[in-house]
Amino acid sequence: MATLGELERAVMDLLWAHQEAITANVLRDLLSQRPAEVEAEARPLAVTTVLTVLSRLEKKGLVERERASRPHRYRAVTSREEHTAELMMEVLGSAPDREAVLARFIGTVSAGEAETLRNLLGHS
Repeated sequence: MATLGELERAVMDLLWAHQEAITANVLRDLLSQRPAEVEAEARPLAVTTVLTVLSRLEKKGLVERERASRPHRYRAVTSREEHTAELMMEVLGSAPDREAVLARFIGTVSAGEAETLRNLLGHS
């Protein structure tokens, strides 16, 4: 699974936050409302930049384009939770000692998260 750049993450965050598909123009407007981390990034994004990012995300399998109307609308293919779980499984799958990685991970979770894990494992 490909990693995401800063602008790709920002676009995905917005797509995950919307139930319906949205246009590149709406995405550009929403992106312009976010606080700029760097002064140089304060200038508005061009819609072509947003379309390029959406095209890359589509090639990565994270976004689908609805072509039935103009302008096209875009939506996330999976939920944020599904995407995060896929990333976790990919990282875990690359570990030579999965049990050690799991033990290390479980050792870092909060008491509430540990309780959630126990409950989830008890219901599987």
